[in-house]
Amino acid sequence: MQQVLPLLVFDLDGTLAETAGDLCATLNVILHREGLPPVALADARKMVGAGARALIRSGFQAAGQTIDEARLERLFGDYLTYYEAHIADESHLFDGVVAALDRFEAAGFAFAVCTNKVEQPSIRLLTALGVHNRFRAICGQDTFKDKGANIAKPDPRFLFNTIAQAGGIPRRSIMVGDSRTDIDTAKAAGLPVIAVDFGYTDQHVSTFAPDIVIGHFDELWDAVAQIERNRA
Repeated sequence: MQQVLPLLVFDLDGTLAETAGDLCATLNVILHREGLPPVALADARKMVGAGARALIRSGFQAAGQTIDEARLERLFGDYLTYYEAHIADESHLFDGVVAALDRFEAAGFAFAVCTNKVEQPSIRLLTALGVHNRFRAICGQDTFKDKGANIAKPDPRFLFNTIAQAGGIPRRSIMVGDSRTDIDTAKAAGLPVIAVDFGYTDQHVSTFAPDIVIGHFDELWDAVAQIERNRA
């Protein structure tokens, strides 16, 4: 029987990669086309994390406007077209990501991505950043469906399905994220969660009570070891 490897499941935007610059730039292209004012990068960092539709809606709200679903879907398509053409103009992996993946892989860990970004842009981004082949599964908000509807975080089924697609099992998996959504998802699935404090959230991530908070990927090794000890 093939051994089931321990699995680290990462969020993408704000966890593995600093992507706010490209996400904000794309949002502002859409807002400009709609005659609305741009959103400052500092404000956009608090808006990203729930996917492009939520980001567009937040951009409209920042301008004191509402948006109906039909218009949102049209702008979502425009957003993806522009974003995919500019997916890594400014985006980059956070410091220490590659070294951490190397260390964990050498120790027998596997990796997956569970993001509310759409799947194909997620793969495209990780390819542009040179790490897509490090992950056994890269799952986005459109990867899994139930009765035609997307399954996305914080629905724990999204995390469970990602783990299964990566060949892992929940009792040997740990979530790593940057937001309340990631923490809520892990808790709903009964998994431990490590939060980075440099991501995209309107409150400090410790507010949402993850198991451990880290400030750099150099700290991930000890954080995982602590969780593994607590599980034993």
